[in-house]
Amino acid sequence: MNLAPRLRKFVLILHVTTSVGWVGAIVAYLALDITAVTSPAAPTVRAAYLAMEITAEYAIVPLALASVTIGVVNGLTTPWGLFRHYWVAAKLLLTIFATVVLLQELQTIRYLADTATAVADPRDLPGTLVHSVGGLLILLLTLTVAVYKPRGVTRYGWRKQHEERAGLAP
Repeated sequence: MNLAPRLRKFVLILHVTTSVGWVGAIVAYLALDITAVTSPAAPTVRAAYLAMEITAEYAIVPLALASVTIGVVNGLTTPWGLFRHYWVAAKLLLTIFATVVLLQELQTIRYLADTATAVADPRDLPGTLVHSVGGLLILLLTLTVAVYKPRGVTRYGWRKQHEERAGLAP
């Protein structure tokens, strides 16, 4: 199924916007995470953990889900497809992996925010730096793959190309 050119461009704009927004939200979250684990002031640490929860729940998770959903729509409605090219399949798998890890990590983020408000001194809480840095690196890898588009067609893509050339595919 192919979209009309204007609609296809609109879907692409939505995908790029949500993907870039996701990266930006993670950078903001990372700044809060660094503050939470390095600040000597308990009120600042407490505020950072609360802001991390808000950022994750109301910015990062919605942008991640939107990016995955719109990316799938984009893949299904363009000649690139979802599984014709290795770079598209790699992007899809990396994005789904990052989203699943994020959704699991959300429980830890909520726990840290709740604990930071319940204890007198939240400066001993562990933070989530490994996950926030890891998530950012995965998204930057996905961005790199999207820009460079390494060559290579999957078996499915090769078969589809040959079917299209032979006039067998719709």
